[in-house]
Amino acid sequence: MPSSDRSRIAVTILGADPLTSAGIGAQLRAEPDMLLVHEPPDGALAVALVVTEEVDERALKLVRTARGAGRRPVLLVGRVDDGGLLAAVEAGTCGVIRRTQATTGTLAGAIRTAAIGEGTLPPDLLGRLLNQVGRLQRQVLAPRGLTFGGLTEREVAVLRLLAEGHDTAEVGRRLYFSERTVKNVIHDVTSRLELRNRAHAVAYAIREGLI
Repeated sequence: MPSSDRSRIAVTILGADPLTSAGIGAQLRAEPDMLLVHEPPDGALAVALVVTEEVDERALKLVRTARGAGRRPVLLVGRVDDGGLLAAVEAGTCGVIRRTQATTGTLAGAIRTAAIGEGTLPPDLLGRLLNQVGRLQRQVLAPRGLTFGGLTEREVAVLRLLAEGHDTAEVGRRLYFSERTVKNVIHDVTSRLELRNRAHAVAYAIREGLI
């Protein structure tokens, strides 16, 4: 494979019938920074364009398979409801485009955005996704004392104080916990999330935006 090809975005079209695949391929081949392939070359930025009428299990399997193969999936879909949107995001979709709104420009833009690790959603779908996320937090996570990062409010409070430089004794005094309780909280977090130590736990919480 020529080195010039490796510098282009390797795009694989999945799930489309041959006629649809040929039509999309013809549009994308006109983009100088894109290369239509069945298998991306080693080291190339790889994006999978998953074409489907709805977000069903077949489409989600294609998204997961593409993700597992190191490709960043973009979903080109005929219709999508709130449940399908959330399922697509959970499966690892980097972008969602409605087929009725798809042009060469929107497709190419979504593929380029996915290639650099970012995502694309139409404004109304973004609003619906945020509503879904808020509902999940209120109805499922909050009643169980959990956050999206997999930490309880107590665990977040402990890590926040550790990040501020307090030792376990001071954390306990501030939160009205025993020092043993604080150590147990730290142990639970590091064990459950497979983190090396308390510093790694603090770094995880900061990276996830929890503190």
